[in-house]
Amino acid sequence: MLAQPYPRFSAEEMKRRRAALAALAERAGADAILACGENRSGSAVGWLTGWPVTAEAIGVLDGEQPDVLLIQYHNHVPLARRIAFDFDVRWGGASTLDSLEARLAKKGAKTLGIVGVLGAAKQKRLARTFTLVDLNAAYTELRLVKSAEEIDWVRIGAWLSDLAVEALLGNARAGMDERALWRLCEDAYVGEGGTTWIHYFGATSMASPECCVPAQYPSTRRLAQGDVLFCEISAQFWEYPGQVLRTFTVGAEPLPLYRDLYAVAEGALDAMLGVAKAGVPAGELVAASGVIEKAGFTTCDDLVHGFVGGYFPPVLGSASRPAGPVPDMTLKEGMTLVLQPNVVTPDGRAGVQVGELIVVTRSGFERVHQVARELFRL
Repeated sequence: MLAQPYPRFSAEEMKRRRAALAALAERAGADAILACGENRSGSAVGWLTGWPVTAEAIGVLDGEQPDVLLIQYHNHVPLARRIAFDFDVRWGGASTLDSLEARLAKKGAKTLGIVGVLGAAKQKRLARTFTLVDLNAAYTELRLVKSAEEIDWVRIGAWLSDLAVEALLGNARAGMDERALWRLCEDAYVGEGGTTWIHYFGATSMASPECCVPAQYPSTRRLAQGDVLFCEISAQFWEYPGQVLRTFTVGAEPLPLYRDLYAVAEGALDAMLGVAKAGVPAGELVAASGVIEKAGFTTCDDLVHGFVGGYFPPVLGSASRPAGPVPDMTLKEGMTLVLQPNVVTPDGRAGVQVGELIVVTRSGFERVHQVARELFRL
């Protein structure tokens, strides 16, 4: 797959997805489904067509063959025609909605199923002519369980993410700021065909901690001897990322507080992995993490979340920092979950991060990341 000019899923896989969305339309009484995306958001477009959204894209499933993909901008059309699977790719014209409405009017469509990102103004305009049905919850259900081909792509995303951690281990050092850490990560996987989903870092002095969780934007603060550094990294193979979370000390052994935090985080992760398998209620993952509260600590980040294609259920917080009601759902074979106990002190000043993406199996889980799990020293 890495050697292809642009990687593709098999024809059978793409037809499976189209059939799944067509079944949604039938159940919802929709004459057509619109898979919508804007400004590089909206995973349904890529999942349905193979074309990752750039500026704007609407895939139309209305029973007419071939299905049509309307995109902006005009100069994006040539590549979209090379990448999109079995779709008639067209420029959306001066107004994508004008082009869309003309097609739907010709078909006599009355009810539209909406999947993905569609702005309020566009929804309001379409609602003047059509009945709109929000199918995003149903689409999410389709994405929770990954096909065998999708898991192959996830394994590549995990490998790319591991390369970033290995680059940190080999090159990160005191004196670097977080922007330099971003560069190390991207240099490790961009040349292999990877792109960035996220690379978040947090760093603070172990002796006087002021940070407990990775930040979403890089700081100019420079690493110093005696720091602790923690990261959350997702490099992706097209729209299939891994996610790996690790903790490092900088030029020093961990202080007692950080040894304790890290030991509890590893214990919580092992306990959650010990119950993770198909058929297990999601709430058992929260119960397994109870070692965190028993040790007198809590969490800041979510404890568990579904991943790949979106930030999916089950989204679970710890007992002491809930993320809302625990969903009444069981794990299924083929789910991709991130287990990530971010164990922090009750005052929120100190913390560690550990965890990674797994694939749920019938008997347990598959570990797709290969980078070691330990409290590293840079």
